[in-house]
Amino acid sequence: MGRMIAPHSTAPPVPPRTVRKAVVPAAGLGTRFLPATKATPKEMLPVVDKPAIQYVVEEAAAAGLDDILMVTGRHKRAIEDHFDNALELEQALAAKGDTVRLDAVRDPARLADIHHIRQGDPLGLGHAVLCARHHVGDQPFAVLLGDDLIDARETLLSRMLEVRERHAGSVVALMEVAPEQAHLYGCAAVEPTDEDGVVRVTGLVEKPAPGTAPSRYAVIGRYVLDPAVFDVLERTPPGRGGEIQLTDALQDLAAGGTVHGVVFDGLRYDTGDKADYLRTVVRLACARPDLGPEFSRWLREFVAGLEDDRTGDGEAWRAA
Repeated sequence: MGRMIAPHSTAPPVPPRTVRKAVVPAAGLGTRFLPATKATPKEMLPVVDKPAIQYVVEEAAAAGLDDILMVTGRHKRAIEDHFDNALELEQALAAKGDTVRLDAVRDPARLADIHHIRQGDPLGLGHAVLCARHHVGDQPFAVLLGDDLIDARETLLSRMLEVRERHAGSVVALMEVAPEQAHLYGCAAVEPTDEDGVVRVTGLVEKPAPGTAPSRYAVIGRYVLDPAVFDVLERTPPGRGGEIQLTDALQDLAAGGTVHGVVFDGLRYDTGDKADYLRTVVRLACARPDLGPEFSRWLREFVAGLEDDRTGDGEAWRAA
């Protein structure tokens, strides 16, 4: 029998994705969560049963980013330890036959090739990104901030990587916010494109004064950046708060027409302050199939008890 020849395919080859690296800035002091963050990095605060930063790394890995650089600071050794192997703990769990917890312990180190570098002086997000220059080199890369957790069922980062493949340049994630909230974010001036959910960013302002925001589109903590951003950051002076702002560098690139925005209206969890952090824990716990049904029932009963407790003496709290 002669050798079989595969039929010729007329489909164009799929180009390899050019973005493989992600940068996760994690050098902040976490002062809003003191005293919990006195000795524990804020990125390691648990969200249900995983530290917040693990959700971010899982998101990057799910989008195909297999090389992740953590930009950390002093007292952040716990982050390095979490994404390393813990041989003594693994041996103890293996000896007990506890395969479920054994996998959970091993998972962080298996997510990606994870590296660490220290920022040194806390000079802002732009400076943290600049610290990644040697590791990233001349390749495009993603930046994921730990205060914003994107639901695992969303595909925001993958969509941003696709936009980068088509348009080159840099891509930012945008979310529409109420006008009275715009001063809390970096805000973008935008113009439409012929692609649904994708805009061209023509300008950026970091935390504009109330009533002066160029639009209702706020920048949230996901970026896909062209390596040209490094040269801009090198010459960007300290801005708001005396820090080197990534927004200022992106404003420079936007003026050249090389920044696009992906408008996101999906599930996002903000862990930036204590109230938002608590809401995030509750929402993710309710969404868990192993915890959600029972926890949701308890939560409904607890809230009903609060509404019924008109005496203010804490009876509902004690009953729960």
